[in-house]
Amino acid sequence: MGKVAKGQKCSVIGCNAPAVRSLSPDKVVSAGLDVEVGRRVYLCEKHYKEYKRRIKKERRLERWRFARA
Repeated sequence: MGKVAKGQKCSVIGCNAPAVRSLSPDKVVSAGLDVEVGRRVYLCEKHYKEYKRRIKKERRLERWRFARA
């Protein structure tokens, strides 16, 4: 049983919603979200959706790069 299942709160500053995902802090900070950095970053549903939206272009470019190699 992980921390998300135990009721961990969202790590975004100013958000108090329950978390649904935990991610690496490096990935979340590079996406531009303002979070309290620790060993893991916990995101609620709203902020996880925002995170996915922000990294979409970056992931697409990375896939193209690997396809050409």
